[in-house]
Formats: sequence, C-alpha cells, structure tokens
Amino acid sequence: MTEPELVPPTSPVDYFSALDPPESLQTSADGPTGKLPLSDEILRQWTSGDLFGLTQSVGMGFDPRRVLGDQYLVLSTQGGVRNPDGTPAALGYHTGHWEVGILVRAAAEQIETHGGVPFAAFVSDPCDGRTQGTHGMFDSLPYRNDAAIVMRRLIRSLPQRKGVIGIATCDKGLPAMMMALAGTGHLANVLVPGGVTLPPTVGEDAGKVQTIGARYSRGEMSLEEASEAGCRACGTPGGGCQFLGTAATSQVIAEALGMTVPHAALAPSGQPIWTRMARDSASAAASMHALGMSMRDVLTPAAFENAMRMHAAVGGSTNLLLHIPAIAAAAGVRRPTVDDFSRANQQVPRFVDCLPNGPVGHPTVRLFLAGGVPEVALHLRRSGMWNGDAKTVTGMTWDELLDAWEASPRRAVCRERLQLADGVDPDDVIMSPARAKAAGLTSTVCFPKGNLCPEGSVIKATSIDPTVIDSDGVYRKRGRARVFTSERDAIAAVKGQTDQPIASGEVIVLIGRGPIGCGMEETYQITSALKYLSFGKEVALITDARFSGVSTGACIGHIGPEALAGGPISRVRDGDLIEIEVDRTTLEGHVDLVAPYDGGSPDHAIASRGPHPDLKVDPAIPDDTRLWAALQQIGGGTWGGCVYDVDAILATLEAGKQALSEQPR
Repeated sequence: MTEPELVPPTSPVDYFSALDPPESLQTSADGPTGKLPLSDEILRQWTSGDLFGLTQSVGMGFDPRRVLGDQYLVLSTQGGVRNPDGTPAALGYHTGHWEVGILVRAAAEQIETHGGVPFAAFVSDPCDGRTQGTHGMFDSLPYRNDAAIVMRRLIRSLPQRKGVIGIATCDKGLPAMMMALAGTGHLANVLVPGGVTLPPTVGEDAGKVQTIGARYSRGEMSLEEASEAGCRACGTPGGGCQFLGTAATSQVIAEALGMTVPHAALAPSGQPIWTRMARDSASAAASMHALGMSMRDVLTPAAFENAMRMHAAVGGSTNLLLHIPAIAAAAGVRRPTVDDFSRANQQVPRFVDCLPNGPVGHPTVRLFLAGGVPEVALHLRRSGMWNGDAKTVTGMTWDELLDAWEASPRRAVCRERLQLADGVDPDDVIMSPARAKAAGLTSTVCFPKGNLCPEGSVIKATSIDPTVIDSDGVYRKRGRARVFTSERDAIAAVKGQTDQPIASGEVIVLIGRGPIGCGMEETYQITSALKYLSFGKEVALITDARFSGVSTGACIGHIGPEALAGGPISRVRDGDLIEIEVDRTTLEGHVDLVAPYDGGSPDHAIASRGPHPDLKVDPAIPDDTRLWAALQQIGGGTWGGCVYDVDAILATLEAGKQALSEQPR
C-alpha cells in the first residue's frame, strides 16, 4: 500500500477575491410560509422568549403547523463530522462518539412520530485512550464536572422541554451525562448508551493494543507485529472499547440504575438493534411525561444499591467509585461510601467473564448477547440481591421487567446468536454464581489500608494474575520501592529506557499524581505494560493516581491521603521495603512500609521524613484543573466522588473572607 501524496499550498491564499457571481450574495429572503398556530391565551400568557422560540424554530425549517408539540431535547456527546457515506470529513476524538449522530437522528425521528418537537445539542468528550501519558490526561477527570455543568445549562436553556434523551458512550462523557440527567430529575429523562465497537476478527483488542510501545521497547514484539496490531484493533468505526473499562462499566451501571430501556448497555454500535434502542428510548421519554413520571422516580437509594451490586457482579472499573457517588449527589441521594462499596463486594462475587477479567476474557459484545444487564440482574434476583421493586424509565419495576425478559424472544435470539456466531455458550460469559465460584472467580474490589494509605486505597482484586496468588487466595508481596514523581519517568523505567529499568520483584511507587498534583491522571500505560510484559506480574504498583477500567495486575490506586496533601506515601524512598497483602476472599488488605532502606522503624521514618525532594505540583497542570482540585476537595475529594458541594464551598469561601478581614493590615 503506497502512502497518499500530500500536496501543501504552493502560493499564498488570496483572501480578498470577489465572489463569482456577485449576485450570489443575497441581502434579504422571504422567510417561511404559513403562520404560527397562536391563540389569544398563548399571546397573553407566554413569555417573549417562548414566542421568539417558535419564530426561530420555523426559521430553521420546522413545520409551523406542528411547532406547538411537546419539546424534547436530544443531548449527546457526538464528535467528528461524518460524510453521508460514513467516511470522515473531520475525525472525532474517539470511536465512542463517532456514530452517535445516527442515534440522535433515530431518537429525533421517533419524537416526531409522537407529535413532539425534537431539539438536539452536543457536548463532545475527550478520549482517555488518546491522552494516556500526555498532559491531556490532566483535563480528563475535571472534564466530567465541566461537561455535566454545561449539559445542565443546555437543558435549562430550553425552557419548554418536557424531557431529555441523553446519548453518550465513553469514559467521561457518559458519567457527565448521567450526572446531568440526574441533576434535572424533575424531567422525563432517558439515557441512551452509545454501544461498543466490535473486536477484530484477527488481532488484539483495544486494551492490549495500547501496550505495543512497551512490548516493542522490551523486545517482546517486532515492528511489523506492532504496526499490524495497531491498525486492526477497532473492528468497527463506532462505539466504546471492547473491554469492561470505565466506558462499558458506565453503560452497565446506567442500565442497573434504571436510567435506560432494558438490554441497552453494550449494544454493537451501528447495528439495527442499536438504533432501535434510540427509538425505544424516545418513546419511553414520551410515556414518562404522559404518566407524570420523572427521573426522580428512578434514582432512589434502592437503585444505587442495585448499581453497586451490578458493579461487583460484572467486575467493573474502579473509576465508578468516583462516578456513582457523583451521580447520587446530582440526584440528591446519599452518596455511597467506601463502606457501602465494600459491603456490596463482600455480598456479591463476580460471576461475569468479560475483558479485562478472566478466565477467558470475552469482549463486551458477547456480554450483551449473553443477556447483558437483565441477565446479570436475573441471577442477582435469584440470590436475593436485587431490589426488584425499583422503577426504571420504562415505567416498569425491575421485577416486571425481568419477568418479561426471562421468556422474551429477544433473550432467546441473542443468546442463540452468540452460540452460532462465536461458538460461545452464553452461560460461560454470564455464569451462575455457583458456576463462577467453581471456576475460581472471586469478588471484585478491595480497599486496603495501612501506614501508607490510612484513608484507604483501591485494587480490583480479580485483576491480579492468578499465578502469583497463594493457595489460600491471598496475594502477598514484599518488594523494594522504586519512587517516581512523574508518569513519564515511570513508564520509561518500565520500558527499559533508563539506567535503572524496573526489575522483577520491585514495587513502583508513583506519587504526586492525585487531584492536587495533576488532576488525578489515569496511568493505564503503566498498568497495561506490566500486564503484557513477561515479568510484569512480579511487579506491583501503588499510586495516588487512578487506573483505567481495563487495568489489571497488582495495581493499587486512590492512595489516600494523596502525597501532596501530606499523605504518608510522600515519605517513601527508593529501597524502602513495601509489604502488600490482598485477600481476594475476605476483601481485606493492607499496604505498609515495613523496613526503611536506612534502618529504624517504619513509624519513625513516616513521622520524621519530609516529603520526597522531587515531589511537587506538576508545572503543566492547567489553572482550570487546579481550581477543580481545590473545589472537589471541599466536597469530599476522591472518596466523595470529586463533586462540587456548593454549600460547603460557599461556607469555606465565607470563612476565608472572614479570616482575611481579621488579619492586621
């Protein structure tokens, strides 16, 4: 295949040439024909804004005879510009928002069939995969709050809307959309998950392919192999990644919360079953409005209990520990705590086999075909671990929905299709809890504490390589610390590009990467490299940063307090002996400094040492992110979902103003 020839401009652009012909430049136009269906009451009672809105609607070409229908906003994270044949006129940031416009069109068309008036607005989103290892990651988590604010402002700026059909797919855009719909809970809102991309017929999935640089650098794959793998990983052009990372887990959680129509999460992007979901969602919003139902009827404490149990059952991304509390806060419901998540994971073992977890690691489309969220909920209900009386946006309770699902043609057809197309037994993807236990699957998330993380930490216990787990189900690790204050330096050592490459048995300690330091970046390029390098399972990582949902291995994140907030992890030095224990059965664990490199007791070292000499706020952190970091700390920090607690922020500002006024001049 020859490379396309690029032809740059050879002469300056003439910015001041005349239009040809000049008559093409018009100065007035006739405007729409017909008349608005106004009444005496409308003219007397409606605001000038509402009336002018009608004028603008017909000005954009809408039929004036239908302009008084119920208004619905189709709000999405669409990105990029597609030509009519689907090829790119301008690329999006990621496949997840590339085909979303098709869903917008389908939802809008369905709104019109109900006599409604569809509006569309777009708040696009970044790609965590594209920004891995770059300064773009400093904006990733803060973006979620910004986008939710903008989305809510757009919703409120359409005063006559009856409901919102929110369409989103990926890591930050989807949680932001969930927060926005929860924060406007008095409306008939329905969420539409944007689906998933298919895995390549031959090649690596989109999680593994992100490690080609590390594997090539360590001599574990050739240039040709890396080039081919990098080209093929996205089997289809739209949808979120093929693994149960943050994007896919967020889709699953949205459905578990009841925010979607049934069997919506993880549908294959671009296919008829996917576009039908958008049409069904638009109809659901209209039905909600007709019944006087709103999102507030859905997002109850019982719904959040279901969400946490679903998260445990599927083995979801640890990033949802940041997002579920934030959605609850937006809905005005008590935010789930670490203790709530811990209890859910102790009650509910994982029984879904989906990437990045094993033992097989099926792609997300297989989880969808095996029955998706309704099938998992069936198993949870049979175990007495599902709130069946919780409502969904369909107007049905979960019990009503699951009764209909179990004998439905859709369930039978999807499960049969998985067997015929891929030769996979659906019950090997979504197992019964008893079958999962026999296969060695254990609970998902553990929250170790210790003298390096007195406020706690997070590890996906299911992601630790089973060959380094002792026979009693406990991961035990003692290793010398290798301290890094930047992800760039850490990944260089992992790749073997430094004088002291990371060696088997060591514990990487990455500090200063929490909210204060850089916006709490996601360090997937490190965790993925460790998974796919031959010696990686013998290396552990502890950090105050966070991980991608597809991260695997002995990777412990969310260390609290973070280093720049004075956390003990800031006092670790190269050569300190670190001990890690994680019990995958009891979900107990600890992360401790047990032997300082220079002798003495661990307690003395932690108490007497100052912060690491290289520890500092990253000089590249944007002011926007610094402001986000300060505000979310007042709202409870990472363990509170990184939200803005407006009352607490205002009280803090007032106290600060008072303190400043009392200072001597």
